[in-house]
Amino acid sequence: MTANISPPKIVLLAVYLATKADVDSLAALASRYDKVLQKDLVLRILLTCLPETVDAGAYVPLIQQLDTDIGGPEPGGNVDIDTSSVDDFTDAEAAKKVRKLRLLPLVSEKTPNGAADDLVSQFLIARAHRVDEEAGLLAQLPDLIVPFLDHSPCIRTWMISALLPLLRRNYEYYPEHPIPYTLEAFEHLNDRAAVSLLLEQTGAQDEDLPHVGRDLRGLIGPWLYSESRWKQAEDIVGDDGQTDPKTKLCPGWEQLLEWLTAQASRSWKVAIKAIEQWDGPDDVDLGGFGSMWLEDEEQGYLESRYARAALASAYLVPEASVEALVGINTIITRVMNLLGEDAFPTLQVASSLLSPLTELINESIISAKNATFMRNDLLEETNILTAPSKMSAQILHALTLSAFILTKAGVPCNIRRAGELAFLQDEREQKSEAIKFINTLRNNAPKTDDKYWIRVRNELLWLRDWGAEEAGVSSSPVQLNGVFGQLKREFLEIECLKAFLASGRYALARSVYEDSPENLLSTKTLEDTIIASAMNAYDNASNPNRTRGGLLKCAEIAQSFPKTLPEDGASAMKIEALLRATHGLSEYRLVLKQGEPFTPVVLRIHADPISIIGKVLEQNPHSYTRLQAFLEIGTNMADAGLPTSEKSARSSGVTGDMAQQRALVEKRVIAMCIDAALTEDDFETAYSYVVNRLASTTGPAESLSAGSKNGHGAEARPSPAITDDYSWKAALQAGKYRRTARTIRPTHIGTASGNMDIRHLEQRIECLSTALRIAPTVTLQEILNVFRRCEEELDAAVKAEEEQESAWDDQGDVQAMPGAFSSTVPAGVVRHNTSRPAKHQEEAPMSLFDLSRASMARAQRNFSALSSLQRSEQVKDDDEEEIDNQARVRKRDQLREAAVGTLASGVGWLIGAQPVDRSQEQRD
Repeated sequence: MTANISPPKIVLLAVYLATKADVDSLAALASRYDKVLQKDLVLRILLTCLPETVDAGAYVPLIQQLDTDIGGPEPGGNVDIDTSSVDDFTDAEAAKKVRKLRLLPLVSEKTPNGAADDLVSQFLIARAHRVDEEAGLLAQLPDLIVPFLDHSPCIRTWMISALLPLLRRNYEYYPEHPIPYTLEAFEHLNDRAAVSLLLEQTGAQDEDLPHVGRDLRGLIGPWLYSESRWKQAEDIVGDDGQTDPKTKLCPGWEQLLEWLTAQASRSWKVAIKAIEQWDGPDDVDLGGFGSMWLEDEEQGYLESRYARAALASAYLVPEASVEALVGINTIITRVMNLLGEDAFPTLQVASSLLSPLTELINESIISAKNATFMRNDLLEETNILTAPSKMSAQILHALTLSAFILTKAGVPCNIRRAGELAFLQDEREQKSEAIKFINTLRNNAPKTDDKYWIRVRNELLWLRDWGAEEAGVSSSPVQLNGVFGQLKREFLEIECLKAFLASGRYALARSVYEDSPENLLSTKTLEDTIIASAMNAYDNASNPNRTRGGLLKCAEIAQSFPKTLPEDGASAMKIEALLRATHGLSEYRLVLKQGEPFTPVVLRIHADPISIIGKVLEQNPHSYTRLQAFLEIGTNMADAGLPTSEKSARSSGVTGDMAQQRALVEKRVIAMCIDAALTEDDFETAYSYVVNRLASTTGPAESLSAGSKNGHGAEARPSPAITDDYSWKAALQAGKYRRTARTIRPTHIGTASGNMDIRHLEQRIECLSTALRIAPTVTLQEILNVFRRCEEELDAAVKAEEEQESAWDDQGDVQAMPGAFSSTVPAGVVRHNTSRPAKHQEEAPMSLFDLSRASMARAQRNFSALSSLQRSEQVKDDDEEEIDNQARVRKRDQLREAAVGTLASGVGWLIGAQPVDRSQEQRD
């Protein structure tokens, strides 16, 4: 190599060697001609001309040599430098080419302030950017930068805060999802964008949750290493209202905390894992390239803000699950550690201990005005709920434990919901949650575990005041701060009692509420609750059999409190009557709605429960024969206090005493059975019910009880009238019935007529007579019309029978007598078959409507006809053999007399009849 090479050619040769990546020759040239190839020129030539793909290890020694400026063996000193590339240029041509070189500057507006006077630092950073932008070889940059970490603080800082986070993010942690930014672009991102990009994949998948802490430690920790992340808080106003220019803030840290709270809202597991796996500002991973050191003021600021963000995250977790609440308790533990306080026990332990939270008693923080802090301005210094203090941590612990107890029981509750219950103290909301809590536990309760229900009761009472009453420090209801603080203890005790009974814990309920000397509930309240629980079991029963299911439970509940609900007490007797009535219906097929079998609750809510007996009669053929069973069912319905008619169900007034109610039910049930018998063409049974059951009625239908006299003869206070519209209608329907081919024939005739038509008409007249006696005045005309037609039919039938009998007699006289005696009767002897005796003609039956032409005495004598008829019925069996056709005629006359007597009594206005003394009439 010629020693006389000109400076321009030296520069051109250096450019050529750098372009060819002949670093050894370039190093030798720079060492030999250091006067020409000064440090900045060599570095600019390397930055501009050295290919970015060249391994950093090839030119790092040259940079180090330039950095030391110490003489010594030349790098590549034994290398022969080939100058042929510039030999053909004249010096002028070489100078001209040098002037045209466009070498990149080492300094730009993006150069860190710490490298302003450091050429090597400028080159390293600029070279790193070129390698990343042109070759995309970010992973090779540590080989270039690490050897110079001790060269300048700015290199170390830049390496840790810029290169290391991006390198880890794109190549180590999430290589499949790299950040689409160059190193230089990443450096100049604003804080929000940088935090968002660095943590974009953090916890994105469930399998990434174990790495949340790693990301915060290895990405955010290094990224915050730079002093440039800190700003002077020129506009921060202190407590005294003056600005504090010395206060320093870290916007990047604030962005991290905003990311953390945002994760709590969107993906709470990420937020909880972050706080659980990461210890905060001290927990950083700088890759061994440096160590974090902060001033006390800076450290305190970071820890305080981190604790506030942790508390804020707890309020933002939307999940209402045991897992989420356990995670929140981890947050509280972390905060307590940061505050240097003892941690609270785990939720499992705390829920078993239920220790009184005496620190929160009468705490003014828990008020409606502070409820907004659970939703707004969570990271603001003015938010008292997220302030890093022991009190705020205790409040959060109380809310977390309350939510845990509710959620574990099956009533999901997050922190915010628990806070609303405690802060707003809305009684309706609290009552709703309390009832859900108890009902859910009741549905999931083990069948034989009193300890379970004892714990449930303790939890419920603890939720009311967080243990204040147990601790003996709560003196008035307004000081209760629990999530059920607005609910009276009596209400909660009542709900507990209901749950005990619904779960079959009768002995426990009796020991706590009846036998306990504390008298937790008044006798009246206890009785009402027991009855309500028994009726609830009844209403939820699906089987009307009292030995099974809900009805059995109803009976057991009523019998479990002998002191409060004795067997001979009115309430217990009503329940027993209801059970008997329901059980009586269980023996029959009964469907009230299409496809829906009868359930007990229908009986309780039915507007007219007695009508259900009618449904039974309709759906069970021949069931009308079990009259006594239905009478017992109806009587039990009345004794149970159920409405005895639709009218009484609609009326809010008094419907009569129990005797009247029972009487009305009896008449109505008999009427139903009569109607059912007629529907099934069993007239004989219907007739029997009319004459043997309804005929004993002593008064008209207007009232079953018109008052009575007391033992001293004074007029007693009349009982309210109860209208019986059932008996006379049933008797009338029986009187209207006409025999058909389907009519069931009688099995025993007795002394009645052998003529079935006459017998049937006589029975109908008896039914109509009964109807006349018990029907209201306004209905007599209708009954009389039927009576008249029936009487006419009976007269016609009797005449036809008599004529037939006479014809048979005449035929017998002529044909059957020996010696034709009938043909030799002496003259003057009257033949009986030629005409009816005059006496019979005189005693021909008088039509009912001939009463209008009869005398008053005739009408009055008929008042005793009914009693005569009844007496004749009583001696009927003794005189059967003596009764003949004349007796049958006499009976018909008696029926007519009874009807006439009734008519004279009931419609005296028709004939002007006046009642007379029956005993006197009898003597006459």
